[in-house]
This record gives sequence, structure tokens and C-alpha cells, in this order.
Amino acid sequence: MNLGDDIQKNQRFLRELEQVIRLSNNEVIHKRVPPINTERMISFAVVVANLRAQYIEVAFNFVDMKQDNEDDNAFKIDELTLRRRRFEEARDAFLALQRAIELGYMSIE
Repeated sequence: MNLGDDIQKNQRFLRELEQVIRLSNNEVIHKRVPPINTERMISFAVVVANLRAQYIEVAFNFVDMKQDNEDDNAFKIDELTLRRRRFEEARDAFLALQRAIELGYMSIE
């Protein structure tokens, strides 16, 4: 076999593997998540936007407060951390959803 044949064989293998991965993901995800429609995507995006806004709001509240009370500072840092984590998790989930749709792992209505 020559190099050209090996490359074609490898590419065919990768295409077949990609198809199996797509079908597997589609099957597994559809058992847990109903098909996606525009309304659900917009709703998800709005949730992420609200969480982003809450995080930014708390960040500004933290920056604007007096920094001399360590107990208040610790509470505000905990609140800021919580808001950031909520936003980041929702954002990452939304990105994962978009990627799953792009790769054909999920169907849209």
C-alpha cells in the first residue's frame, strides 16, 4: 500500500467514526432531552443573559462598596463567586447545546 492509499483509508475511517459518534450522541441525548425549538433556545439565552447581568451587577456592587469591612467583603466575594459560577455554568451549557446542534447530535424542530 502506498501513502495515498493509507491517507484515503484513514480519512474514510475518520468519516465513519464521526458518523457513529454523531448517531450515538443523537440517540443518547434524545433519550434525555426533547427536540429543541426556537422558543426553547431563546428562553435558554434569556436565562444566560439574566445570569450575566446579575453577575455584573454584583461585581459593580462589590467595587462600589467600602472596602474596610472584612466581614461584608467576604460575604460579597462569596456572592460574587456564586453569581460568576452560575453564569459560567449556564453559558457553558448553552455553548455545549449550540455545539451539539452544529455537530448533528441534536435535532431541532
